[in-house]
Amino acid sequence: MKLLVGICRVFVGVLFIFSGLVKLNDPVGFGFKLDEYFGAAVLGLEFLQPFALPLAIFLVILEVILGVMLLIAFQRKFTVWSLLLMIIFFTFLTFYSAYFNKVTDCGCFGDAIPLTPWESFTKDVILLFMIVILFMNVNLIQPIFKKFTGMVTTMLVTIGCFGIAYYVLMHLPIIDFRGYKIGTNINQAMQPDPERPDVYGYDWYYNENGNEEIITTKGTPPEGRPNYTKVETRLLEKGYEPPIHDFAINSETEGDITQEILNEPKVALLIMYNLNNTENRGMLKLPQIIKRAKASGYRVIALSSSAPKEADQAKSTYGLDVNFYTTDGTALKTVIRSNPGVVLLKNGVVTAKSHWNDFEEMDL
Repeated sequence: MKLLVGICRVFVGVLFIFSGLVKLNDPVGFGFKLDEYFGAAVLGLEFLQPFALPLAIFLVILEVILGVMLLIAFQRKFTVWSLLLMIIFFTFLTFYSAYFNKVTDCGCFGDAIPLTPWESFTKDVILLFMIVILFMNVNLIQPIFKKFTGMVTTMLVTIGCFGIAYYVLMHLPIIDFRGYKIGTNINQAMQPDPERPDVYGYDWYYNENGNEEIITTKGTPPEGRPNYTKVETRLLEKGYEPPIHDFAINSETEGDITQEILNEPKVALLIMYNLNNTENRGMLKLPQIIKRAKASGYRVIALSSSAPKEADQAKSTYGLDVNFYTTDGTALKTVIRSNPGVVLLKNGVVTAKSHWNDFEEMDL
């Protein structure tokens, strides 16, 4: 039992630290995921949505701290109790997501390791089993350091986590795991793989002497059975999904100009996924970055999911000499974790990204 407790202790501790650090690299992204969970279409806890980001930061830092505390066995009972409550909460979320097919990716490891809902639930069940073992055998968890050293270690880890969180919130994630990282060719990243298409099944319904019979094929009706009552299709196997599959630039007057923009030699995209949530200090910096980019030969456009009326108001309020185009809000949140932010493209390749705090240092 002592050996089993030791294995569970190391496995749970390391996994919590890894999971927490991956999400700490991008707490804004985890905040978006919690906001999705709290939405009316999932848990119906809309009153929590304004607190999604602070809660995300708290949870990811707590994950790291509890993982470290478990490894060094500091405050054993508090640590194991906290881990148990946290994993019960996460297991409920992943089960709800998987069973009701509400959230396609739980965000357990951020964008670094995407998991399907059922994979996430399975992972949490394994962790729950291990944490229950630790909970029932907490006296077998032996401290590595003396109490004072354990306290200092925990404090230093906490300070370090808050430092990382502050840095990535004021700039951008240290490591970009998303589909629009620097060096990405957006054109290539949007291409499907013809060798790995979606596989659909066709359910053919027959009524034989009052009894319903269903025969499934991958295309045409069963041979010699043309008199079916109805046919339904369903996805049997998900094919290859390109890393970028929801990026499009549109306007009411010009239509879809996505390919036109991706073919431009120098483009500066001003990203404002939602004009109601933009940072005022960042918006005040946009006229200068627009002026600098145009002087450097860039075609400058603004992308937002907000209504044209809101775009016109933003142009007037902040003096933005730029045309606004419509892009899906989720795609824009994925492009850059800054509202506003700037992304530079060269023939469809991402060459630079900047948080609004760093506009002045952006090399054009």
